[in-house]
Amino acid sequence: METPPKKLLDQVRDALRLKHYSYQTEKTYVQWIRRYILFHNKRHPRDMGVLEIETFLTHLAVKENVSASTQNQAFSALLFLYRHVLQLPLDDRIDALRARPSRYLPTVLTPEEALLVIQQIPGTYQLLAQLLYGSGLRLREALSLRIKDIDFSQHQLNIRDAKGRESRYTMLPNTLIPTLQTHLHQVKQLHIQDLDLGYGQTSLPHAFHRHQPPSLEEFCRR
Repeated sequence: METPPKKLLDQVRDALRLKHYSYQTEKTYVQWIRRYILFHNKRHPRDMGVLEIETFLTHLAVKENVSASTQNQAFSALLFLYRHVLQLPLDDRIDALRARPSRYLPTVLTPEEALLVIQQIPGTYQLLAQLLYGSGLRLREALSLRIKDIDFSQHQLNIRDAKGRESRYTMLPNTLIPTLQTHLHQVKQLHIQDLDLGYGQTSLPHAFHRHQPPSLEEFCRR
């Protein structure tokens, strides 16, 4: 019995993961491709081309008044669809009406103003904001930070799989070390309590559980 072909959006997800795009990019591209298909009354993209892409992008700029960066994001998603999923190169130039780039100057807080804002953030969220500001992390990088990536002795953080699939080291401010160590101690105690109650275990990556078959609970307590 033949396996039915995957749906188009599932094919998009597979292609993105094969090329190691981030999960956030995957969600964004899938969203734009879905909107493109719905905009054209659910026609299959294989039956459309340059004209339909131009119409959709122009609609975003004129009717929905999106920013230039948002329109470019949609354009990138459609290019990926045609080039890497449908294997249909777009030979003609895409001549859609382009959204106007923003000319607004960003508002930049002084160090004193930034610290006043951070002081108003409660609990663990304040520590997260301090890492963003003091170490120059993106939000996703801070949320993905693991204990093994923190080097207290060298006062640095190892940022893995950052934007562009690159890793880098960045500084860990001295003022954050006591707060971060206290937080990690509290989280470890909470994790041990969860394990005692039968919760808090984690799945092991890949085939690690076959190579290291002893107690999963022992592994989780490390």
